[in-house]
Order: sequence, then C-alpha cells, then structure tokens
Amino acid sequence: MSATTDQGADSPTFYTVREAARIMRIAPATLYRAIREDAFPAIRVRTRYVVPARAVEEMARRAVDSGGVVDVVGMAAERRTAREAARLTGGASW
Repeated sequence: MSATTDQGADSPTFYTVREAARIMRIAPATLYRAIREDAFPAIRVRTRYVVPARAVEEMARRAVDSGGVVDVVGMAAERRTAREAARLTGGASW
C-alpha cells in the first residue's frame, strides 16, 4: 500500500532521496549531504531516508513566491534557531 496525499491517488506523500533529487535536478549525493547537514527535511527510518513531498513542493513555492533563490542552508538555520528557542522556553516548535 502506498501513502498518498489528499490531492489524489497519484500524488505521493514521500519520495525516495533519488526521486526527490531527480525532481529537483540535483545529484542524489547533494541531497543526501543536505539532509545529513540538517539543511533539508527528511525522515530517517533506520538507515534509509524519505523526503516528504511537501518539502519539495514548499521549496518550489518559496522560490516562485520570492522570485529569487531559496537558500536551504538559511532555512535550516531558521529551524535550528526555532528548536533552540523552544528548548530554552520549554515549548515544542511543532
């Protein structure tokens, strides 16, 4: 059984790293490196990673909305700052 979004049966909820990299037209090694550096969202199940389809869609949406370059390193820094603030204040960032 495959997990799908509410958008339809053909829309996956998750991509493999290779699929997400192909969609973004980057090398899988580049995406693996970004994931390991906490610069791109992914879910790790044991030794495998899956990429939420929404993460790929969000990157595209941000680029279109801003009309410029989306810096995943900057986004990762924002996430780390939010997590650190949540840790210090005792609240969860999600």
